Amino acid sequence: MPIVVALHATWPAAGSGVGWALVGALFCSLIPNSLIWWGVRRGRLTDHHVRVREQRRTPLTLGLVSVLIGLALLVGLRAPRPVIAIVVVMFVVGLAVTLVNLVWKLSIHAAVAAGSAAVLVIVFGPALLSTAPLVALVGWSRVQLREHTISQVVAGVAIGLAVAVPTFLMLR
Repeated sequence: MPIVVALHATWPAAGSGVGWALVGALFCSLIPNSLIWWGVRRGRLTDHHVRVREQRRTPLTLGLVSVLIGLALLVGLRAPRPVIAIVVVMFVVGLAVTLVNLVWKLSIHAAVAAGSAAVLVIVFGPALLSTAPLVALVGWSRVQLREHTISQVVAGVAIGLAVAVPTFLMLR
């Protein structure tokens, strides 16, 4: 999402958008996912899905810290407002799913898919409602892989939408 939003926000000067996109992707995706993989390799986490609830707090918290650091850089370097808005959305959705996942496992994949699809509709218009089936596919895959129940997927979608839409609309 930082890549799509940054390129759109800086079009036609896409060169600067690439820089903003890389900062967002680094702190919102690459670093948090690397921390999880590092935890798995070191034996501190059982798997990259962090299935054991007691193991979730540290990687999820460190991921949120990474997003905050990225956000501080973007604000300090005066990134375009939509880029800052999408990173705030990623932080707030991440915070919401982290708090829920400390007590009950909801689908982070479904939350991110739903929030992302909603932001795409806000940025590009109703034509991107066509991304809704992708959200359903993500949810279906999580259930088929036996990673989540239907209620965990529905809860993820609900939180993703309830947090991403008003946050992005308020900040863009």
